[in-house]
Amino acid sequence: MQHVLVVGGGPVGFLTALGLAQRGLRVTLVEAEPDIVDSPRAAVYHWYVLEGLKRLGILDEALETGFAKQDYCHFVFRTNERIHWSLAPLAEVAPYAFNLHLGQNDLARIACRHLERFASAEVRFATRLTDLTQDTSGVTARLSGPAGETVERFDWLIGADGGGSTVRETALKLNFFGITHPERFIATNVRLPFESFGYARANMVMDDVHGAIIAKLDTSDLWRVTFMEDATQPLETVTERIDAFYRAYAPGVEDYELVQYSPYRMHQRCADTMRVGRVILAGDAAHITNPTGGLGLTSGLLDLYFLLDILNAIVNEGASPDLLDRYSDDRRRIFLEIASPRAVQNKQMIFHAHEGSLLDSQLQAVRRLATDPDAVRAQVPFARSMQSSL
Repeated sequence: MQHVLVVGGGPVGFLTALGLAQRGLRVTLVEAEPDIVDSPRAAVYHWYVLEGLKRLGILDEALETGFAKQDYCHFVFRTNERIHWSLAPLAEVAPYAFNLHLGQNDLARIACRHLERFASAEVRFATRLTDLTQDTSGVTARLSGPAGETVERFDWLIGADGGGSTVRETALKLNFFGITHPERFIATNVRLPFESFGYARANMVMDDVHGAIIAKLDTSDLWRVTFMEDATQPLETVTERIDAFYRAYAPGVEDYELVQYSPYRMHQRCADTMRVGRVILAGDAAHITNPTGGLGLTSGLLDLYFLLDILNAIVNEGASPDLLDRYSDDRRRIFLEIASPRAVQNKQMIFHAHEGSLLDSQLQAVRRLATDPDAVRAQVPFARSMQSSL
């Protein structure tokens, strides 16, 4: 039985490990933190990644923990125009006509519970990769955990350890080409009844000052509000600015509970390869984008779906390991040519919208979503362009 080390305990890492165990491989997953990190990050899963979650056997539980959602609203802050539209027309052309709303930490926990049912799988928290070497037959990894340092041998290693990936930076010393945006994002979780203020369960507030993504996270009044600010503003006063944003979005609100917040910088970056020998990168370890439009974790999920098919072909069907070059080439191309440019366009529309011909053309396209079912169904070619298959 071939043995795979997965580095990183986010959703991409746990789902990859789960898929490998289901395909008969022995899997060890290590995560540097003592538990799954629950800071506010991705929370919306597009309709075209749900089939992959079903194949992994976790979609039903994910829908029970989170919820399915069709409704959207684009809100032009300066004019108070609210454009409500729905994913319902996708029912005629796609297996799923809804998105899943669920915190990425909850998705990782679901995958972890399923993974732990396999005798061939092991999860080690508070354990980090410190170095690796490899040859044509496998990878030797140096791991540091609660019991000290060990040197262990694996057939393959998958780096799913996020934007600051140790696998990519320290072990493989790969470039991470791209840019860092000058602004800072503030992702917050808040208990505040946004629906009573006229919001849908997923909202894009379009404005160059008050631009935001506002999305419901669960069946209670827990919401994710992500806004953008100048990165030179002091972090020690960020809660004051959070309060000001909430009161702009929900005028007259009397009380709310700020549950969590997480400031972070935004990037458009990609490693110069996603495969070095028997070491493979997936998700943010390989490429990272600003989160507007939810294409970061979406890209990571589509990475791992393709990677699982390829490793299954190599390990269980006798395909050449060089098939991994196809994985690297295709997923890098899709990120650089499709996902990252679209995320930049989304950021421009939501967070830099003010006035002029560009905003007018963007609004015309959004208004069509509310009145023309074919405009909603026109998302299908983009969804297909994001996916890879053997």
